[in-house]
Amino acid sequence: MKPHLVCVGGEDHALRIPFFMEVRDRGFQITAVSTCDGASFLRHGIAHRRYGFDRFSSGGGKAGVIRMLRGLMAELRPDIAQSFDTKPNLLTPLAARGQVPVVRTINGLGWTFSSHAPRALMLRPVFCGLQWLASSWTAATVFQNREDQTFFEKYRLLGYSEKRIIAGSGIDIGAFAAARHLGPSAATMRQEFGLQSAEVVMFVGRLTRQKGIPTLLKAVPKVLAKRPNARFVLIGPRQSEGPFAVEESEIRRLGADVAVLGKRQDVPALLGMADVFAFPTEYREGIPRVLLEAGLAGLPIVASRMPGCTDVVQDGWNGYLVAPRDPEALADCIVDLLSDRERAKVMGGRTAALVRERFALAGVVDQYCDLYRSVLAAKARGGLAQSPATDRVAKRRLGEARR
Repeated sequence: MKPHLVCVGGEDHALRIPFFMEVRDRGFQITAVSTCDGASFLRHGIAHRRYGFDRFSSGGGKAGVIRMLRGLMAELRPDIAQSFDTKPNLLTPLAARGQVPVVRTINGLGWTFSSHAPRALMLRPVFCGLQWLASSWTAATVFQNREDQTFFEKYRLLGYSEKRIIAGSGIDIGAFAAARHLGPSAATMRQEFGLQSAEVVMFVGRLTRQKGIPTLLKAVPKVLAKRPNARFVLIGPRQSEGPFAVEESEIRRLGADVAVLGKRQDVPALLGMADVFAFPTEYREGIPRVLLEAGLAGLPIVASRMPGCTDVVQDGWNGYLVAPRDPEALADCIVDLLSDRERAKVMGGRTAALVRERFALAGVVDQYCDLYRSVLAAKARGGLAQSPATDRVAKRRLGEARR
């Protein structure tokens, strides 16, 4: 009988469908649990169950979500559970409570550990306390970069769980190439958006302050002063981003020099019309998928010197790294790449080769399946972190947390 893997994530969980399909091909039964509707999963023959939480809330309601997830675990009866994203990584182990071995993937530490806002500083000890508690019922923790692993080790947030570094969730190179081939040509898309002869600087991601959009907007006039034919194209959701969204007026004041395309399903084709990819994030990222896609498109990258970005971009070799919140440095690097197109092309080619070598989906899935089988073997031997003795420790921790 195939081992049943339940994968818990948030509203972007559908982006992991290629990962789930590869894991399924390696002999696992897959059920996806997410906060989005299940249409995308069902189209690929992947069972899906929905649950809900507010990703912008840091307050109450978690107990109800934990009960919901606990009920789903009891109904689905998985052999192993996998969680992605910050809140699912906290809620899933607390819901499983040792009844199911949980593998959690730390795909970045996000806003809480990147922002210096008072609310973020206040939430840091809360986050650490919840991670410490969740570790009691975690069989294995996967990190996408070494900086996050070092953080968890420093603050003793791993419990007795096994730890591994697996670089990202993988990218389906063949599917990306097919999407570019089947989509409109770069010339066609440039004509559609009125960018025929422009030097196109592209960003893909959530249009939030934490993703560095204000820094990018401040860099626009600095780039235009030296490269007047440059145009900036922003792809990604804004209105759904609640209090983190950049104000529309901040974008609109730059006029036709900045085009906002919103959330798109044809990102591989859109990347084909870009000359430079800019990613001025202020987040502690895991491995940003958009950098891998930009790399496969052969684009030189200017990114922030933040965890995750530094795993993809080597400063001066396949792009540039700049300090977050530094529009001057961001503009200078963009201008440099637009001014030396031959060098920019060489840099982009290096990133494409790096992505194929280190981040290809098949290799990443092999590492995850090896981990799943290791966890299942430990479960069969009775040697998981949720042994009776460890479970007593976990319950004592839960009591301490409640007090």
